[in-house]
Amino acid sequence: MNVIIKPLISEKMTRLTEAASSPVQTRIQRNKGIAVAPAHNRYGFIVDKRANKIQIKSAIEQFYGVKVIDVNTMNYSGKVKSRYTKAGFLTGRTNAFKKAIVTLVEGDSIDFYASI
Repeated sequence: MNVIIKPLISEKMTRLTEAASSPVQTRIQRNKGIAVAPAHNRYGFIVDKRANKIQIKSAIEQFYGVKVIDVNTMNYSGKVKSRYTKAGFLTGRTNAFKKAIVTLVEGDSIDFYASI
């Protein structure tokens, strides 16, 4: 079973991973001497719906050569969507998928754009 389908590259996940690589203080935090919050070294993946957290963890550690601390998973079921068009009333379903967000050990990172 191929556990990892594809990496999840969206604005939200990119913001999480960029915050982990370079935490930035705001002007107010610098002036008040407030420390930067610890960055979460998280990456998102679309995985097989039948895979469990242990299989996801081992697949990512083998494929990317990193150490995974934690795996959070969410199931998304296919929703029924409908709309009215010139041709009439159309109904359909969206794809069902499972999303996994993995937290890596501090210092490890994954470069999705290395092979481009």
